[in-house]
Amino acid sequence: MNIMLFHSTFGLRPAVHQAADRLRSAGHEVWTPDLFEGRTFDTVEEGMAHKEKTGKEELLKRAVLAAAPYSERGLVYAGFSLGASIAQTLALGDDKARGLLLLHGTSDIAPGVTVDGLPVQLHVAEPDPFETDDWLTAWYLQMGRTGADVEVYRYAGAGHLYTDPDLPDYDAEAAEATWRVALGFLDTL
Repeated sequence: MNIMLFHSTFGLRPAVHQAADRLRSAGHEVWTPDLFEGRTFDTVEEGMAHKEKTGKEELLKRAVLAAAPYSERGLVYAGFSLGASIAQTLALGDDKARGLLLLHGTSDIAPGVTVDGLPVQLHVAEPDPFETDDWLTAWYLQMGRTGADVEVYRYAGAGHLYTDPDLPDYDAEAAEATWRVALGFLDTL
């Protein structure tokens, strides 16, 4: 499978490269574009400030330009937190998308978007301060209305970015469970 993997608001950190290596070891081709142009951050607040300064439209433009050379191959879009929201936006707009793997994040869904059975898998902490229960319920229903085939996996007690071993949110058990399920999902595409 061809996977476009987008980083979180912390930037293109070692955890993203480790995730890409894990996916490559499972036989997938993976690209990890750097939407922050070399900048990484130690706190969510710093990363969010950089995201705001750069602007959502500019980040989406960078993501589209990174994915464009490979989209004809039929990409699986994937991402961590902020990167998941970007991946979702691109996947819902790409009629050749093969799947969508969301880790720790979702995004608004534009009115009128439709997809034909796009496989979607979301992995998220429970509770998650950025992905509240009410938000996830509404998101799930909206994704269903688009025609997506959605699976949601919740991890009780895990922190928001629980798959990143370099952050305080890290939860080894939840991270391994996530990767086991995600790799199985990718094998079905």
